[in-house]
Amino acid sequence: MRKLFVENLQVRGSRVLVRVDFNVPLGKNGEITDDRRIQESLRTIEWLSRNGARTVLMSHWAPSKKKEDPKPSLKLVAERLSQLLRKDVRLAPACTGPEVKRMLQGLGDGDVMLLENLRLGPEEEKNDPRFAAELAELAEIYVNDAFGSAHRAHASTEGVTHHLRQRAAGFLMKKELDYLGSALESPKRPFVAIIGGAKISSKIDVIGALLKKVDTLIIGGGMAFTFFKAMGREVGKSLLEGDKVDVARKILEGGKTGSQARILLPIDCIAADRYDNDAERLVVDSGKIPVDRQCLDIGPATIELFSRTIREAKTVVWNGPMGVFEFPNFARGTFAVAQALVDCTKLGGITIVGGGDSASAMAEAGLESQVSHVSTGGGASLEFLEGKKLPGVEALSDA
Repeated sequence: MRKLFVENLQVRGSRVLVRVDFNVPLGKNGEITDDRRIQESLRTIEWLSRNGARTVLMSHWAPSKKKEDPKPSLKLVAERLSQLLRKDVRLAPACTGPEVKRMLQGLGDGDVMLLENLRLGPEEEKNDPRFAAELAELAEIYVNDAFGSAHRAHASTEGVTHHLRQRAAGFLMKKELDYLGSALESPKRPFVAIIGGAKISSKIDVIGALLKKVDTLIIGGGMAFTFFKAMGREVGKSLLEGDKVDVARKILEGGKTGSQARILLPIDCIAADRYDNDAERLVVDSGKIPVDRQCLDIGPATIELFSRTIREAKTVVWNGPMGVFEFPNFARGTFAVAQALVDCTKLGGITIVGGGDSASAMAEAGLESQVSHVSTGGGASLEFLEGKKLPGVEALSDA
């Protein structure tokens, strides 16, 4: 990693403003259902506290995607963080302002406080210069440990850095960049990438970038049917992006001519008579999908093919499920890929799960601790794999 790292800082007695990613999900009863992102930040926070920093944490939180829902307070997050750190973490009533500055006066060496939700107003996402400057007034040093937000040029990730001289990566940020960076720059081979999920449109760029780097590209999930259509196959009622068929065709042609990479598509799938967990299931050849059925998972022959390819790899990057894994009856393919990554890891391979649904699948299977790295940033990891520069990383000081 070629950026300044938190361990290289002298922090005792200094106020350190730390961007973390506490955007954790809530359950139906209003409880935090998965605190992995909070736990992933602990190493940086504990290091700062142990070394006498006066730590000021900031994060956005948007557990609901419904526009009509009010943006929540980080009160639950502060309580959970206090439990994990075994020390009191005071929650500020806002992100900036007189009361926040009064709380700062009472912050001693090793103490930790948390600013209120960055997205209670529009200034954060608009990268408002005044808001960014007010955030910067809270500290002398800046640390970014929120890889999941590094692809966004927001006030807390990019704007604030214009006002602070020392801008360092935290432990989690460094871990993310080290794993993803080494996979792209100097992977152990064979290098296999697995791309799944519903739509090709969201992953065209990453597929194009990976084809130039990997030995094998595995394509699964709903996007596979757009590729099948490009090959002239019947896809029945399966998910299809009709306006991306030409794109899929060009990718297939590019894979054959402009790249040495092998493209693997499903050879069979599980065809359902309706979109339902209890639908009737039928294993069909990928070239013989019935017109009245939709495929919701990869089939047993594909599981064997994909799993064997993954186990034989030395570097694996995975982003996107193989089917509708939210339905238990159509989760076998996704969980089989998760297990194959574990097997690859045990055989000495480097295995990286690129956040989002893939990370959720690993957690649901109870396997997240058995691979090399599970990224905390779905969108950020995708953009990184595409070769894009992430604003939150570019804004950090060079080492």
